[in-house]
Amino acid sequence: MKSSNMKIHIGSKNQTKVQAVIDTILLYPSLFPTPEVIGIDVDVALYGHPKSIKETVEGAVSRAKKAFAHCDYSFGLEGGLIEVPYTKTGFMETGACAIYDGKNIFVGLGPAYEWPQDVTKMILDGKADASLAFKQLGYTHHEKLGSIKGGIIGELTNGRIMREDFTKYSIIMALIHLEKSELYK
Repeated sequence: MKSSNMKIHIGSKNQTKVQAVIDTILLYPSLFPTPEVIGIDVDVALYGHPKSIKETVEGAVSRAKKAFAHCDYSFGLEGGLIEVPYTKTGFMETGACAIYDGKNIFVGLGPAYEWPQDVTKMILDGKADASLAFKQLGYTHHEKLGSIKGGIIGELTNGRIMREDFTKYSIIMALIHLEKSELYK
Protein backbone atom coordinates (compact mmCIF):
# COMPACT_ATOMS: atom_id res chain seq x y z
CA MET A 1 0.00 0.00 0.00
CA LYS A 2 1.19 3.49 -0.86
CA SER A 3 1.50 6.46 1.48
CA SER A 4 -1.55 8.47 2.52
CA ASN A 5 -0.49 11.43 0.33
CA MET A 6 -1.03 9.48 -2.87
CA LYS A 7 -0.54 11.35 -6.15
CA ILE A 8 -2.43 10.20 -9.19
CA HIS A 9 -1.92 11.70 -12.62
CA ILE A 10 -4.26 11.38 -15.58
CA GLY A 11 -2.90 11.72 -19.12
CA SER A 12 -5.54 14.28 -20.03
CA LYS A 13 -7.03 17.52 -18.80
CA ASN A 14 -10.44 16.54 -20.18
CA GLN A 15 -12.76 17.12 -17.20
CA THR A 16 -14.95 14.13 -18.09
CA LYS A 17 -11.94 11.79 -17.87
CA VAL A 18 -10.57 13.45 -14.74
CA GLN A 19 -13.94 13.26 -12.99
CA ALA A 20 -14.39 9.60 -14.01
CA VAL A 21 -11.04 8.73 -12.40
CA ILE A 22 -11.86 10.72 -9.25
CA ASP A 23 -15.31 9.14 -8.90
CA THR A 24 -13.92 5.65 -9.48
CA ILE A 25 -10.93 5.77 -7.15
CA LEU A 26 -13.17 7.01 -4.36
CA LEU A 27 -14.74 3.53 -4.52
CA TYR A 28 -11.33 2.13 -3.47
CA PRO A 29 -10.33 3.87 -0.20
CA SER A 30 -7.91 1.12 0.81
CA LEU A 31 -6.03 1.41 -2.50
CA PHE A 32 -6.16 5.19 -2.73
CA PRO A 33 -6.22 6.84 0.71
CA THR A 34 -6.49 10.64 0.45
CA PRO A 35 -5.67 10.79 -3.27
CA GLU A 36 -4.55 13.93 -5.03
CA VAL A 37 -5.68 13.68 -8.66
CA ILE A 38 -4.13 15.89 -11.34
CA GLY A 39 -4.93 16.03 -15.04
CA ILE A 40 -1.77 16.34 -17.14
CA ASP A 41 -1.78 17.58 -20.72
CA VAL A 42 0.29 14.98 -22.57
CA ASP A 43 1.41 14.88 -26.16
CA VAL A 44 0.30 11.58 -27.69
CA ALA A 45 0.64 10.20 -31.18
CA LEU A 46 -2.58 10.94 -33.00
CA TYR A 47 -4.28 8.31 -35.11
CA GLY A 48 -7.08 10.75 -35.92
CA HIS A 49 -9.28 8.28 -34.07
CA PRO A 50 -7.98 4.85 -33.02
CA LYS A 51 -9.27 2.24 -35.46
CA SER A 52 -8.22 -0.99 -33.75
CA ILE A 53 -7.91 -2.51 -30.30
CA LYS A 54 -4.13 -2.19 -30.66
CA GLU A 55 -4.29 1.57 -31.37
CA THR A 56 -6.86 2.13 -28.62
CA VAL A 57 -4.86 0.33 -25.93
CA GLU A 58 -1.58 1.85 -27.16
CA GLY A 59 -3.18 5.30 -26.84
CA ALA A 60 -4.20 4.60 -23.24
CA VAL A 61 -0.76 3.18 -22.36
CA SER A 62 1.00 6.13 -24.00
CA ARG A 63 -1.13 8.61 -22.05
CA ALA A 64 -0.46 6.79 -18.76
CA LYS A 65 3.30 6.57 -19.31
CA LYS A 66 3.64 10.20 -20.41
CA ALA A 67 1.69 11.39 -17.36
CA PHE A 68 3.87 9.42 -14.95
CA ALA A 69 6.18 11.80 -13.15
CA HIS A 70 6.46 12.34 -9.39
CA CYS A 71 3.31 10.31 -8.70
CA ASP A 72 2.24 6.91 -7.40
CA TYR A 73 0.03 5.98 -10.36
CA SER A 74 -0.90 7.45 -13.68
CA PHE A 75 -4.02 6.70 -15.68
CA GLY A 76 -4.42 6.82 -19.44
CA LEU A 77 -7.86 6.73 -21.01
CA GLU A 78 -8.51 6.31 -24.74
CA GLY A 79 -11.60 5.62 -26.83
CA GLY A 80 -11.41 3.89 -30.17
CA LEU A 81 -12.91 1.51 -32.66
CA ILE A 82 -12.52 -2.25 -32.41
CA GLU A 83 -13.53 -4.83 -34.99
CA VAL A 84 -16.68 -6.71 -34.00
CA PRO A 85 -18.32 -9.31 -36.22
CA TYR A 86 -22.08 -9.23 -36.89
CA THR A 87 -22.32 -5.46 -36.45
CA LYS A 88 -23.65 -3.22 -39.23
CA THR A 89 -20.30 -1.48 -39.72
CA GLY A 90 -17.94 -4.20 -38.51
CA PHE A 91 -16.77 -1.92 -35.68
CA MET A 92 -17.77 -0.75 -32.22
CA GLU A 93 -16.44 2.06 -30.03
CA THR A 94 -14.91 1.07 -26.70
CA GLY A 95 -12.87 2.73 -23.99
CA ALA A 96 -9.52 1.54 -22.68
CA CYS A 97 -7.87 2.40 -19.38
CA ALA A 98 -4.18 1.84 -18.66
CA ILE A 99 -2.85 2.34 -15.15
CA TYR A 100 0.93 2.68 -14.75
CA ASP A 101 2.93 2.44 -11.52
CA GLY A 102 6.31 3.24 -13.06
CA LYS A 103 6.97 -0.43 -13.79
CA ASN A 104 3.72 -2.31 -14.47
CA ILE A 105 0.80 -1.57 -16.77
CA PHE A 106 -2.73 -2.64 -15.86
CA VAL A 107 -5.31 -2.55 -18.67
CA GLY A 108 -9.09 -2.60 -18.62
CA LEU A 109 -11.73 -2.19 -21.32
CA GLY A 110 -15.20 -0.76 -21.05
CA PRO A 111 -18.42 -1.60 -22.81
CA ALA A 112 -18.73 -1.11 -26.56
CA TYR A 113 -21.38 0.34 -28.85
CA GLU A 114 -21.76 1.00 -32.55
CA TRP A 115 -21.53 4.47 -34.08
CA PRO A 116 -24.02 5.38 -36.82
CA GLN A 117 -22.76 3.94 -40.13
CA ASP A 118 -21.89 7.30 -41.70
CA VAL A 119 -19.86 8.30 -38.63
CA THR A 120 -17.90 5.02 -38.70
CA LYS A 121 -17.24 5.45 -42.42
CA MET A 122 -15.82 8.96 -41.91
CA ILE A 123 -13.58 7.69 -39.09
CA LEU A 124 -12.34 4.68 -41.08
CA ASP A 125 -11.72 6.83 -44.17
CA GLY A 126 -9.57 9.15 -42.03
CA LYS A 127 -11.84 12.12 -42.77
CA ALA A 128 -12.75 12.89 -39.15
CA ASP A 129 -12.67 11.77 -35.56
CA ALA A 130 -16.05 11.06 -33.94
CA SER A 131 -16.63 14.65 -32.76
CA LEU A 132 -15.90 16.14 -36.18
CA ALA A 133 -17.96 13.46 -37.95
CA PHE A 134 -20.99 14.11 -35.72
CA LYS A 135 -20.67 17.86 -36.31
CA GLN A 136 -20.13 17.60 -40.09
CA LEU A 137 -23.07 15.22 -40.42
CA GLY A 138 -25.32 17.66 -38.53
CA TYR A 139 -25.84 15.39 -35.50
CA THR A 140 -24.49 18.01 -33.08
CA HIS A 141 -23.36 21.63 -32.92
CA HIS A 142 -20.65 20.86 -30.31
CA GLU A 143 -16.98 20.99 -31.29
CA LYS A 144 -15.66 18.33 -28.89
CA LEU A 145 -18.22 15.72 -27.84
CA GLY A 146 -15.92 14.11 -25.28
CA SER A 147 -16.00 17.18 -23.08
CA ILE A 148 -19.77 17.79 -23.02
CA LYS A 149 -21.85 16.41 -20.16
CA GLY A 150 -22.80 12.84 -21.01
CA GLY A 151 -20.84 12.78 -24.27
CA ILE A 152 -22.28 11.24 -27.39
CA ILE A 153 -23.09 8.00 -25.54
CA GLY A 154 -25.42 10.09 -23.39
CA GLU A 155 -27.11 11.32 -26.56
CA LEU A 156 -27.31 7.86 -28.14
CA THR A 157 -28.82 6.29 -24.99
CA ASN A 158 -31.09 9.25 -24.16
CA GLY A 159 -29.19 9.79 -20.92
CA ARG A 160 -29.34 6.18 -19.74
CA ILE A 161 -25.54 5.96 -19.68
CA MET A 162 -23.31 9.00 -19.60
CA ARG A 163 -19.71 9.23 -20.81
CA GLU A 164 -18.54 9.64 -17.23
CA ASP A 165 -20.06 6.26 -16.34
CA PHE A 166 -18.98 4.64 -19.62
CA THR A 167 -15.40 5.67 -18.79
CA LYS A 168 -15.60 4.35 -15.21
CA TYR A 169 -16.14 0.77 -16.41
CA SER A 170 -12.74 0.56 -18.11
CA ILE A 171 -11.11 2.05 -14.99
CA ILE A 172 -12.80 -0.51 -12.73
CA MET A 173 -11.69 -3.33 -15.04
CA ALA A 174 -8.06 -2.13 -14.88
CA LEU A 175 -8.26 -1.76 -11.09
CA ILE A 176 -9.02 -5.47 -10.72
CA HIS A 177 -5.27 -6.01 -11.20
CA LEU A 178 -4.43 -3.73 -8.26
CA GLU A 179 -7.20 -4.79 -5.92
CA LYS A 180 -6.69 -8.52 -6.56
CA SER A 181 -2.96 -8.38 -7.25
CA GLU A 182 -2.39 -11.81 -5.72
CA LEU A 183 -4.30 -13.31 -8.67
CA TYR A 184 -2.10 -11.60 -11.29
CA LYS A 185 1.44 -12.43 -10.16
